[in-house]
Amino acid sequence: MIDNRPVSYSGVQPSGNLTIGNYLGAIKNFPIYSEQYKCFYCVVDQHAITVRQVPAELRRRTYETLALYIACGLDPEKNTLYVQSHVPAHTEMAWMLNCFTMFGELSRMTQFKDKSQKHADNINAGLFTYPVLMAADILLYQTNVVPIGHDQKQHLELARDIVDRFNQLYPDTFTMPEPIIAKSGAKIMSLAEPTQKMSKSDENENAVVRILDAPDAIMRKFKRAVTDSDSEIRFDPENKPGVSNLLTIYSCFSGKTIEESEREFDGKGYGDFKAAVGQVCCDKLIPVQEEYRRILADKAYLEEVMKKGADEASYYARKTLSKVRRKLGFVNL
Repeated sequence: MIDNRPVSYSGVQPSGNLTIGNYLGAIKNFPIYSEQYKCFYCVVDQHAITVRQVPAELRRRTYETLALYIACGLDPEKNTLYVQSHVPAHTEMAWMLNCFTMFGELSRMTQFKDKSQKHADNINAGLFTYPVLMAADILLYQTNVVPIGHDQKQHLELARDIVDRFNQLYPDTFTMPEPIIAKSGAKIMSLAEPTQKMSKSDENENAVVRILDAPDAIMRKFKRAVTDSDSEIRFDPENKPGVSNLLTIYSCFSGKTIEESEREFDGKGYGDFKAAVGQVCCDKLIPVQEEYRRILADKAYLEEVMKKGADEASYYARKTLSKVRRKLGFVNL
């Protein structure tokens, strides 16, 4: 049965334990979209290999990421959940889009510059053309909306530029994707350096709270979170980045507004404030962790979800791929 709802697309790399930044900025909101959109959620294992991976670990994390998707509320019956490498159309489309992407555009990508500095011994071509594969991921499904964090806006803008360039030459080929950026929690910052985004690759374990961290580890990390010498709990990202980050996290997990959260902690000390943030985080994540462990134990079920998702994604992807091949002049057998 064809689903004619507008399409939403999102992908997560299986490259490490996902953080509360991933959860609050994206994954937590995903189940809401399935009521309004035809949703594709992809474990982007091909993106992951721009950085050297241990094969056994990549395979394990692919299962773990899919299990975590489902544990966070993504129903495989309402969403298309699949693994990128199971749908070869992604890489075929990426090659064709490479030919409509300018070298200068790719050289300006901020993440390429950042990753080149972090992995100076492995500045490979895949790292450079990574955003084109991301564009292929999105455009294959005639995507209308893409839930993203602020750090991905540049990549989506490139995808939109590719659509504009391609459609001018070959009209009505691709849908122009629009971003959805969560109003709150779209960018969760490091607990140790609150002017930097929380990153799952951060070497400082106290800087990062992961979705699967044990409750005592979560509480310990929040108690050590950087604040400031001032004792007032107020939202002021420029002058009080640490406190503002904790207020954002509390607000997202509790469902309260920033203003309500400020009033709740008016006159309270930092110790009580940090403990409350840690507790509300634990309260929300413990049920997710329990469901994750249950799902991960059933490997056959996860492979069934992968197979069903890959079949469904391939059906939609092939339609776009066939259209693009025809417009470019390739012979379709």
